[in-house]
Amino acid sequence: MEDSSSYKTVFSLGRFKVRKLQNGPPPEQANGNVKQSTDPAQMEDDGSLSAPPDYEATIDACPKYDFYNLSAPPARRKIRPTLDMLRNAEPGKGQVFSQDSGDPSSEAGAKEGEEKDAEAEEPEVEAVRFGWVKGVMVRSMNEMSFNGREMFRRFARMVLIRCMLNIWGVILYLRLPWITAQAGIGLTWLIILMSCVVTSITGLSISAISTNGKVKAGGTYFLISRSLGPELGGSIGLLFSFANAVAVAMHVVGFSETVKDLLVEFDAVMVDPVNDIRIVGVITVTVLLGIALAGMEWEAKAQVVFFFVIMVSFVNYFVGTLIPASPERQAKGYFSYRGDIFLQNIVPEWRGESGSFFGMFSIFFPSATGILAGANISGDLKDPAVAIPQGTLMAIFLTTLTYLAICATIGACVIRDASGNMNDTLGSTNFTGDCVGLGCNYGWNFTECSLAGTCELGLANDYQTMSMVSAFSPLITAGIFAATLSSALACLVSAPKVFQCLCQDNLYPLIGFFAKGYGKNQEPLRAYALTFILAIAFILIAELNTIAPIISNFFLCSYALINFSCFHATVTNSPGFYHLKCWPLVANSSTSPSIEHRIPRLSTVEANSSISLQVSGLGRLKPNTIVLGYKRNWQSDSPQNLDNYVGIIHDSFDINVGVCVLRMRDGLDVSRRVKAQVNLGFEDLEAAMGHGKQRRDTFKVVGADTHLETVFQGNQKKKNVDIYWLSDDGGLTLLIPYLLTRRKRWSRCKVRVFISGQIVNAEGHREEIQFLLNRFRLGFNEVVVLPEIMWKPEETSCKEFEDLIAPYRFHESQKDDEGTEVTEKDMPWKITSEDLRVYKKKTEQYIRLHEILQNHSRNAALIVMSLPVVRKGACPSALYMAWLETVSKNLHPPIAFIRGNQQDVLTFYCQ
Repeated sequence: MEDSSSYKTVFSLGRFKVRKLQNGPPPEQANGNVKQSTDPAQMEDDGSLSAPPDYEATIDACPKYDFYNLSAPPARRKIRPTLDMLRNAEPGKGQVFSQDSGDPSSEAGAKEGEEKDAEAEEPEVEAVRFGWVKGVMVRSMNEMSFNGREMFRRFARMVLIRCMLNIWGVILYLRLPWITAQAGIGLTWLIILMSCVVTSITGLSISAISTNGKVKAGGTYFLISRSLGPELGGSIGLLFSFANAVAVAMHVVGFSETVKDLLVEFDAVMVDPVNDIRIVGVITVTVLLGIALAGMEWEAKAQVVFFFVIMVSFVNYFVGTLIPASPERQAKGYFSYRGDIFLQNIVPEWRGESGSFFGMFSIFFPSATGILAGANISGDLKDPAVAIPQGTLMAIFLTTLTYLAICATIGACVIRDASGNMNDTLGSTNFTGDCVGLGCNYGWNFTECSLAGTCELGLANDYQTMSMVSAFSPLITAGIFAATLSSALACLVSAPKVFQCLCQDNLYPLIGFFAKGYGKNQEPLRAYALTFILAIAFILIAELNTIAPIISNFFLCSYALINFSCFHATVTNSPGFYHLKCWPLVANSSTSPSIEHRIPRLSTVEANSSISLQVSGLGRLKPNTIVLGYKRNWQSDSPQNLDNYVGIIHDSFDINVGVCVLRMRDGLDVSRRVKAQVNLGFEDLEAAMGHGKQRRDTFKVVGADTHLETVFQGNQKKKNVDIYWLSDDGGLTLLIPYLLTRRKRWSRCKVRVFISGQIVNAEGHREEIQFLLNRFRLGFNEVVVLPEIMWKPEETSCKEFEDLIAPYRFHESQKDDEGTEVTEKDMPWKITSEDLRVYKKKTEQYIRLHEILQNHSRNAALIVMSLPVVRKGACPSALYMAWLETVSKNLHPPIAFIRGNQQDVLTFYCQ
């Protein structure tokens, strides 16, 4: 706080100092012994005051950590009042949203209101939601209350991430040994690490974006569209949905290849190898569609089974590499760990049309694309901001280790070419004659098939090499089935959900048909059908090496643009998902606010602005914050214009947008008058009757004076930006000053946050808000508790306020200029005695706030304060403006009254 001779320190409590005006309130107020501050009906359980002192007129809530703690159990989560509640609720009648943050005038009523709201918010059948272990790591079964499945549910929480199930797909089992033979161990490791770098950067980008805003259904599309806009997000969402649909086909074809090999082995071919793959693939994807349509619970249960099988297959494989090679396995090219085999396989040996580094990379990369499996079901996660970063990054790390280990071990045990013929042996292990290859060193001669290119086994020829190496090959086959089916199922679930969210935004014509959802989880059945058709189309290709490069191109494009979206948000100093789309309404010094849009001009400014608010921007381009200049001449202007000005603020709240009212000591006029041709059809009726033809008129043009200098363009050095965060609006009151201090000329300013509170728990309240600010990562390190905000204002200040509102008082038997008696309804801007009674405490608060501002913030660079919200039709416009006038008069720094739309614009980094 600023030092002041008029202030005296009473005592210190930690970093908190209680100070009082020496000529201000009596000593008992400084000690906290004030009637209105100690009323038990106005206290929380811990003795803190949670709501502003306007007990009879509002249910507005002070900032609380619990409002932002989304990870709290639903039954214990605190919900701040919405704009609709603030504007329409009738306090004192049990309409309270939460005991801790509602109207504290009635403790019993608050408890009753909390119980009612808890019952109202709890649905009959809650949609299935998953955490980071069950959702992103393994979307396991839903919470179940009966004991028969309790052990299974607890096991589900311990298993690895859902992303790993999608990453461990067909490429791991069927193509990684073959890629190792082509590229060698060295280049295969390079391919794996390159893929890891791409996915790690993308995972970090997803983590950074997902922790900077509320993440809803739509996964990757939602993240990008809310970061760079729906246009770019729509393009990526479309590509990503298509890539996932094709990925379903790739994994199903891998599954079908294994089934085909089994049919050939047991001489049970149905038609021919290619058509067998197609037949098995179509049947498989149909069964998977049925599992997906059965709901998230069945799909999650299947994932748990798949994960268990995959882990068993890994153990089986690594045990197999340690078992000494039998003659049968040696004939197939397996000789256990050998140094010379490792050295030969460490270098590449390209074969075939796809035998190149980037050819192998394009085939391998789809195996790393499962990193977004968790993000794609963000709508089904209990806490996406926590689940997505933790699960995704852990999945990348563990799966990369798996790929590197399998590549190195199989490359050290198996040679590239083998015939499988038990007769291809040498009479002596020292015989080298015409024998070619490492098999000669171990008594095997595979020269004939190796030179002719007809070897059917070995790393370079057999896609089922892992089965041959393993201790028990059927377990590897089961692992292949589990990996391919789990990945296919994950893609089959992800693609429709992303596409549904894309369709709901109607960015492209004729796709709205697929936006419809069904059931408690809003399942995209129509999008499922489209994904099913696309998957079958690519299954008919029946060639894994052809499908994989197609997927790589789509996923690489998606990942590049995801990373660009994060880069763009960082470079442009974007605060996250919440983009301030401000819409200025410029107030003239001599007239009421004029609306700077080309729309029909109606007879009243309020009606004009109401239409402007409705037509200004469509969809995501619609403004979410209205910026108003302070009406400095409200006392000399007509009462109708005063009522219209306050009506604009109320209209903004009614359409659920935030409001910022800026007052500067010398005013702020960034417009100039220009001539404009006006069409008579856009004139009001009165003007049309007075003018029979088009006329020229003057208008305000915003931004015309490009060289105008204001305090906001000046270097503020090390001044203070003081935020009086008196009402919790979701964080907009904090966000705007934060964005301002990120500009170079304001970057050295220190931000101080002032909050109301009581002496008895001042330090605890300060620590709570400081902890909340730290979770927001705003860099605000000074929180000041103001217990004096509850004190009675000075008599001289009260007298000034009475003089201010005296011309607007309504008296009984009041008559107009013509001598006709008028009623209160005829002059809604008039202030009655009942209004003063109802808003007595609120009025005293704003009078007291002016005294506090004069002592704490008179030398600040900027003052930011919560804009009051009153019930609809309950507060006269003259009284509302008198509050703003009282607080902001005779202040040197600019003052901005800000109120968000009561929705979160700031979120925790990690819940």
